[in-house]
Amino acid sequence: MMATDADFRDFDALFTELHYRQAQQTLRTIVTKLDLTPRERQGLEEEFAELEQMLQKLEQQMVQIAVFGMVGRGKSSLLNALIGAEVFVTGPTHGVTQTKQAALWHVRQERRTTRASWGGIELIDTPGIDEIDGAERAALALEVAAQADLILFVVAGDMTQVEYEALSQLRQASKPILLVFNKIDQYPPRDRTSIYRKICDERVRQLLTEAEIVMAAAAPLMPQVTTLPDGSTKVELVYGDPQVTDLKLKILDILDREGTSLIALNSMLFADHVHDRIVQRKVFLRDRRANQLIWNAVLTQAVAIAINPVTVIDLVSTAIIDVTMIVQLSKIYGLVMDSRGAIALLQKIALAMGGLTVSEFLTTLGLSSLKTLLGIATPLTGGGAMVGYVSVALTQASVAGFSTYALGLVAKEYFANGSTWGSQNPRVVVQRILATLDRDSILARIKEELQEKLERQRWQAS
Repeated sequence: MMATDADFRDFDALFTELHYRQAQQTLRTIVTKLDLTPRERQGLEEEFAELEQMLQKLEQQMVQIAVFGMVGRGKSSLLNALIGAEVFVTGPTHGVTQTKQAALWHVRQERRTTRASWGGIELIDTPGIDEIDGAERAALALEVAAQADLILFVVAGDMTQVEYEALSQLRQASKPILLVFNKIDQYPPRDRTSIYRKICDERVRQLLTEAEIVMAAAAPLMPQVTTLPDGSTKVELVYGDPQVTDLKLKILDILDREGTSLIALNSMLFADHVHDRIVQRKVFLRDRRANQLIWNAVLTQAVAIAINPVTVIDLVSTAIIDVTMIVQLSKIYGLVMDSRGAIALLQKIALAMGGLTVSEFLTTLGLSSLKTLLGIATPLTGGGAMVGYVSVALTQASVAGFSTYALGLVAKEYFANGSTWGSQNPRVVVQRILATLDRDSILARIKEELQEKLERQRWQAS
């Protein structure tokens, strides 16, 4: 039995519905299962609100249509004409629309088709693209364009360079665009046709097809003759019926053909963008906390080494601080590791560090032994050996701190990658991180902060 056109339409509708349901499920998963701690959620209220709004839009099958254009092009009047009521603010003042405005367009009674793939339509008005505070307005326009399913770009004559550049920017949002030539009532038919042809010039054809350009008169001014009491007549301009039928039919045709697909696709694109912002903030916060934890461990290590005169205790305290640091790092990245696992990771990193670890260990061991001897000699020399003891202690502490710092950075990357080394082996990761470290500057910073910390401790003790 041969398939009919109706069968193919039903088949397409089935796949469209399937993709729509998949988009809903994906967005629900993003909203409800983001790996964030309560602390990391702070400051992300706007992002979560945007995701919730997008999920609500999906469930209501709400299409969003945003209108853009320069001041005075009749954007608000055009939306009012589509709705059939004075919902959006209009007036003679230059740039009446100062912020984003939105309203529902109820079009059930106006549909000319028997099948609709969408639930409702929200019309969004935006400030003029050429108004004061242009950078802020441009940011708002891009934000709205990112959420919109269809964009109306309104002109009222031959397109200016500013309008062309704005249209080019909006085109980068990869959304359907209708270019509306508004206020056609202000031009004689011949001039109107000439302007329409100029709008369809080579520049615009690189962005839109001729089928995506529509003429309209949102608030046409019509001459009206009034007879005065003395028998004379007066001609004045009054607003006539809006001429937006072609635009309505064009919009409804697009939505009836691909409304559901537009909602699903644009919702996922926008949700992906917001999700990226959330992930970037999560990574930033975790990285900042991890760096602070590592540096605190470095200073703790340095202080413990500096004030302790016994070699064995130096080695034991070093191991304890390093293991504790790794355990705490794992908690930051939501991958809780016990001390046994931390020791195993510490051993693996130490092996990957190779010669650096051995040299740091021998240097620390040698300095610790020298520090012990100087500590013993200090009373015998009437305190004369104390200068040497302090110098050796600071140097040993700085070396041990640098080792902890490098270890912490390697462990941080391991946890940031989900307890894996990524596509590389541990040695490659370690060598890459070590190559980025300025050993001299880190040692100098450790020594400087260590001296300040010891000074504060000495002052508090006194």
